[in-house]
Amino acid sequence: MRTKLYNLLVNKQPGIAYRYHKVHDESTGMLKILSWAYLLCLNIFFYVFFCRFIGKVPDMSIYEEKKLNLSSSESHSHLSDSNYKSVSDYVRKLSHYDVISFDVFDTLIFRPFAQPTDLFYLIGQKLRIMDFKNIRMRAEWEERADCKDKNGHTEISLSDIWKRIESEVGNIAKGGMEIEIKTEERFCYANPFMLQVWNALVEQKKDIVIVSDMYLPKEVIERILQKNGFVGAKQIFISNEYKKNKASGTLFKEVKNYLKEEYQREVSVIHVGDNPNSDWKMAKQHGFDICPYQNTNKNILLYRPMDMSYIIGGAYRGLVSNHLYNGLNSYSLDYEYGYLYGGLFVLGYCVFIHEYAEKNQIEKILFLSRDGDTLMRAYEKMYPKENVSYVYWSRKAALKLMASEDKHDYYRRFLYHKVNQNYSLEDVLKSMELEDLLADLSKWDISSAKAKENKNSSKIKKLLETDVLTDKNVDFLKAFLEENWEKIIKIYEPQQIAAKKYYENELKGLHKVIAVDIGWAGSGAIALSHLINKVWNLDCELIGMIAGTNTIYNSEPDASETFLQDGSLVSYLYSSSFNRDLLKKHNPSKDYNVYWEFIFLIESNKLRRRRR
Repeated sequence: MRTKLYNLLVNKQPGIAYRYHKVHDESTGMLKILSWAYLLCLNIFFYVFFCRFIGKVPDMSIYEEKKLNLSSSESHSHLSDSNYKSVSDYVRKLSHYDVISFDVFDTLIFRPFAQPTDLFYLIGQKLRIMDFKNIRMRAEWEERADCKDKNGHTEISLSDIWKRIESEVGNIAKGGMEIEIKTEERFCYANPFMLQVWNALVEQKKDIVIVSDMYLPKEVIERILQKNGFVGAKQIFISNEYKKNKASGTLFKEVKNYLKEEYQREVSVIHVGDNPNSDWKMAKQHGFDICPYQNTNKNILLYRPMDMSYIIGGAYRGLVSNHLYNGLNSYSLDYEYGYLYGGLFVLGYCVFIHEYAEKNQIEKILFLSRDGDTLMRAYEKMYPKENVSYVYWSRKAALKLMASEDKHDYYRRFLYHKVNQNYSLEDVLKSMELEDLLADLSKWDISSAKAKENKNSSKIKKLLETDVLTDKNVDFLKAFLEENWEKIIKIYEPQQIAAKKYYENELKGLHKVIAVDIGWAGSGAIALSHLINKVWNLDCELIGMIAGTNTIYNSEPDASETFLQDGSLVSYLYSSSFNRDLLKKHNPSKDYNVYWEFIFLIESNKLRRRRR
C-alpha cells in the first residue's frame, strides 16, 4: 500500500518527483514533515487546480550551474568575514577567561560528510539494510517525539534509537549500535584549526570543558576527542546523560552549577561553537560569553555541486568545505581550482587506471610527461606497490620520430596547423629543429623539379621570402622539405637512436603496458605504440589511456575512433561510445582543454625547475 501511494503521489509525474526530492532529500526533523505537506500541495495544485506545468521538470538540462565567486578565493573571503582571522586571534580572546567551553561536532571534530546523516549510508551498507539512512533518521525522530511526550524533553541515547530500530527491522539490525559507534570513531577527525587553538590553551594550563548535544555515550565522545588530539578536558557534558540540552539552554545551567561548585567562586566562562541558536544565543542568555565559530558547511548550497551521487557527493562536499572553511589557511584561487576540481578528477582517473590495469594484467604503467607527473605522484600514494614509471614523451617528439612513418601528421601539425597565425618561416623550421635548413631555404632553386610545375617561379620566390607562414606559401615550404627529406631524417637520426635505447630500458622484459596521458586525440600513445612494435621491434603491447577524447567541436572529431573501437586506446571521461553527454559538453573552443591541463601544468613546471 505504501509503495502504491508513493508511486501515485511522487513518481507518477516527473515534475512533482523532481520538486519533492529537492526539498525532502537530506531533510531531517520538522523539515521532513514539511516536505510531506509540500508533496501533498504539489499534487493538489496539479490534479485539482490543473497546474500542469508542475508535472514537468523545470529545466531539462542535465547540467547544474553555480555562480562562483571569482574575485577572491573562498577561503580568503571566509577569513575576511570572520571576527577572528587566525589561531592567535582565538587564543588571545579565549585566554582572558578562567574556563573555556567547547562544542564538539563541527567545532572540534569534523565528519567527512556534508550532513551528519550521510554516515548512516555506511552503517546500512555494513548491515546490508536497504534505505537504512531513512530508517535510522525516522527512528531517531520518532524516539525523540515519544520522549518529549513521556518526559517533557527530547534527550535520548543511542541505545534508545537502536532499540526502536531493532524492534521495527528485526534481527538484521542486531549489533548495529556497535557498528555505528565504530563507524563514528573511524571517520571523525580533528578540525586542524581548533586543534591548534586547543593545544595553545592547554599549554597555558587553561581549564576546558566540553558541552555537546549528542546521543552518543560520553565514553565514545571521550575516545573520539582523545584519538584526535583533544586531551585534557576538565569535564564533559553530554546532553543525553543529563537529559538537558544546549538548544533549550538547560545544559548550560548544568555547566554553571558544576563550575560554581568546583571553583567555589564566580569564574569567567566563554563558549566556542558553531550553532547560532544553541552555541551563540542560548549560551549568551545563560551568562556565557561567546566566541562564535562559523560552520564550515555554510556555503554548500551556494558553491558546491549537488547533482552528484548521494554518498560520494556528500563526502566530497563535506571534505571540501571542512578544508577550505576551517579558518587555518587562506588559499589562492589557483590552489582552490586544483583542489576543488583537479582532486576529484585525479582520484577518479587513478581508480580507473588501477582497475583497468588489474583487469587486463598490465605489467607496468607509463605516465607520459609532463601532465603525467602529478597523476603518477597521486597514483603512487594510492597504490604504492604497483610498477609505474614517469617517461619522457611529447607530441613534438612523436612527430619527429614518426616523420618517416606518418608524413601526413608531420606536415599537418608542424605546417598546416600554423598557417595564417603569424608564425615566421624561421620559427616554423626551428620548432621542427630544422634550423640548419634555413640557409638552404634562402638559396632554394625555384626552378627545381617540384617548383617547375608552377610557371610563376618569381612569385613563388617572393612568397617564400616573406617572413610569415600563410596559406599561399605553405605548400611551397612543404615542397622544399620534401626535396630535403633525406637531410631531415639524418637530423632526426640521433633522436631515433636515443629514444629506442631509452624505451628498451623502460620496457625490458615486459609484454603489456599502458601509457597514461590527459588527452585529447591520443596521438602520443598511438605513435609510441607504433614505434615500439613496428620501428624499434621491442615486442611489447602498449595501450594508450587518455582522460577524454576529441569532441564534436574538433575539426577532426573521429581521428582516434578506430583505436578506441579496437581497444588500443581507452578513454576515462568520455568518448563517442561512452558518456556521450560529456562528449557533447566538452568544447575546446571555450578553453575547456586548457582548464584541465592547467591543473597539471603548475606542478609539472615545479618539477622541471627542481630537476634543473
